[in-house]
Amino acid sequence: MNERVLIVDDEKEFLEVMEERIAARGMRVATSMSAKEALTRIEKESFDAIIMDFQMPGMDGIEALKAIKEKKPELQIILLTGHASVKRGVEAIKEGALDFMEKPADLDELTEKIKEAQVNKMIVVDKQNKKVVDEVLMRFGF
Repeated sequence: MNERVLIVDDEKEFLEVMEERIAARGMRVATSMSAKEALTRIEKESFDAIIMDFQMPGMDGIEALKAIKEKKPELQIILLTGHASVKRGVEAIKEGALDFMEKPADLDELTEKIKEAQVNKMIVVDKQNKKVVDEVLMRFGF
């Protein structure tokens, strides 16, 4: 199954390079230049993984992470930063990020994280569906 990836970064050149490199690995890629644009896209499109810059103007990565998880908790988010710190990484993971990686990210490692994200998303969606089915069955006395 082809992974569907959304890359979010305010640097156009970085987006273009990442889009090309990830697409070359057989994944379907979309891009957004802001967290706000990404939030709009996730309402209309399905993604297995979101690769998002930590530091963007307007809404930063942690704010965007929280907003995305609120709307679509099954989405798997990998935050990238050029200014890594343990504190930021811990905060990102606590807020639900799949991972926190330093730029430039190793593409082999990032590819593995995207595949992991797809599996994690399927597990979360399966649990959500099971919960809905269980609630319906309980409501009708089964």
